[in-house]
Amino acid sequence: MIRLTDQPIVIDDLLKAVANPAAGAIVLFIGTTRDHNQGRRVERLEYEAYAGMAGKEIDAIAAEAASRWPIAAVAIVHRTGVVPIGMASVAIAVSAAHRAAAFEAARFTIDRLKETVPIWKKEFFEGGAIWIGDQCGREGGFVDPALAPGEPGTKG
Repeated sequence: MIRLTDQPIVIDDLLKAVANPAAGAIVLFIGTTRDHNQGRRVERLEYEAYAGMAGKEIDAIAAEAASRWPIAAVAIVHRTGVVPIGMASVAIAVSAAHRAAAFEAARFTIDRLKETVPIWKKEFFEGGAIWIGDQCGREGGFVDPALAPGEPGTKG
């Protein structure tokens, strides 16, 4: 199970997708929208994706994880559109015979996803909005001048 969705992520679907009688471990990572960032009260996040390319990149990440660790299965789901506070933006499940491989593959998967997959996050907060991060794994962002008047757009 590897997909983008504009609907809430159903965690049970990921767990079912990686269930395997040979797996003694399932690691589940869930990234959620928090209510604050860098001293600002966050109202919501919105994600945009280049869907065709994002799907191919996510497939490649799953294949690389499977080639590097002895895992049984990996499932990756990422939201697009509005993601309210407390809701899952991304979920990754990895099953393996042993926990070490499952943990390592899950960590690799989320880190690589944030580095390479063309999915962009816009944070809306009291008084404005900002694009967060980039596909090089760096934090920072671009202030949208239309939504945050008086603040010049900068890339961090």
